Amino acid sequence: MQDYPILLIVVVVLGLFILSNAIKILREYERGVIFRLGRIVGDGIKGPGLIFLIPIIDKMVKVSLRTIVHDVPPQDVITQDNVSIKVNAVIYFRVVEPQRAIVQVENYYAATSQISQTTLRSVLGQSELDDILSQRDKINQKLQQIIDAQTEPWGVKVSNVEVKQIELSHEMQRAMARQAEAERERRSKVIAAEGEFQASQRLADASEILSKQPTALTLRYLQTLIEISSGSNATTTIFPIPIDILKPFLNAEADSKK
Repeated sequence: MQDYPILLIVVVVLGLFILSNAIKILREYERGVIFRLGRIVGDGIKGPGLIFLIPIIDKMVKVSLRTIVHDVPPQDVITQDNVSIKVNAVIYFRVVEPQRAIVQVENYYAATSQISQTTLRSVLGQSELDDILSQRDKINQKLQQIIDAQTEPWGVKVSNVEVKQIELSHEMQRAMARQAEAERERRSKVIAAEGEFQASQRLADASEILSKQPTALTLRYLQTLIEISSGSNATTTIFPIPIDILKPFLNAEADSKK
């Protein structure tokens, strides 16, 4: 009779242990892959909610279906035009087939991380620096397609890949700054030359019109005189006389000498 309380305690503890291993609760974003004596039972996926297992015989592996945000460590890359850069990225992925994520690969998180690093180096190594800097969206899309194709057999879906930061050497930064300055100077000279060309073209058009209209030339001359007289601070003002005004007097003098 003295051993009865001890036996009861042992039975209760054993029952609680078995019950705790037989009942599992999975959250809405969790799924359980069930192995029975090492083999998958049915489709092998349970949850969410209350799950009943056979103690000792059944074993459950939980898998989260939430999107995982993973920072790809900085990678040293040599671009196609032989420029050394350091690039890091961020990748968004989630498990869409829990059974394959557990059975087909030992650690889907580590495998996805490693394939992201190698793909990042490979894709950027086949691109030139100008394309990497100017076509970021195109490169992100290419990375996402390649990584997603390689993780698809594992039941992992890569939804997005973003190149975060591109680090250049100080020499390359100075070279790019000089290149940008030279480009700005070139554009400034082109704009100035274009302005000079347009101005000269307008002057040529104006001279052609004035040559055909002597009256317009005289009016322009008088307007110039008004501008000179109103803007001059000197006491003496010199008025240029057009040769057309003097032609009648010159012709009269020539006729008198004949």
